[in-house]
Amino acid sequence: MSTLSINVNIAGRSYPLTIEREEEEAIRKAADAINKNIKDLQSNYAVRDMQDLLAMTSLQFTTDLQKKSKSVEHEKNELEIAELDKKVKLFLNQ
Repeated sequence: MSTLSINVNIAGRSYPLTIEREEEEAIRKAADAINKNIKDLQSNYAVRDMQDLLAMTSLQFTTDLQKKSKSVEHEKNELEIAELDKKVKLFLNQ
């Protein structure tokens, strides 16, 4: 694996990173998503403090991630329950 040195701008500050080449697109998209969310918050609320905007962005992204994680976990549980249900029905029909 080869590494790459890049600079990512988040909330007006530049952050130098050394990453795997395969990660570059995902990291740049993540930084763009953070910056877009900050701009959206600035336009919708009277918050101007960058620390507050970053905290609110972190809270929104983490909440979304938790919701998706629960959804995936719920789907996995449903599949396992369906499989167990199928096994129980087969057993009972013997």
